[in-house]
Amino acid sequence: MATNSRNSGIQLPHGPLLALGVCGSVKTATAVAHCERGNGLIKVNGRPLEMIEPRTLQYKLLEPVLLLGKERFAGVDIRLRVKGGGHVAQIYAIRQPISKALVASYKKYGPCES
Repeated sequence: MATNSRNSGIQLPHGPLLALGVCGSVKTATAVAHCERGNGLIKVNGRPLEMIEPRTLQYKLLEPVLLLGKERFAGVDIRLRVKGGGHVAQIYAIRQPISKALVASYKKYGPCES
């Protein structure tokens, strides 16, 4: 059902395809996020955000979600890949693209209705 058009991009039944990439880094840890229209899933290296270790720093990962509210993340899926650095640097590197992905998607496409 998807059609390809030069002027409007790829059209899906629910509007234009939302897909963008953002990155963040702290020291030698680098995280890259791929954001697309979805159901509010946030996964890091294929695992849900709630399963990331160390557990003591899990609230640092959830800060962007808690500050903005889960309803803002309901219309987008964010998949992250993180490499390098230690555990703490990776946690702080992951936070950046989560926030940047949401800001970039709102700036480019406006709010998503779920």
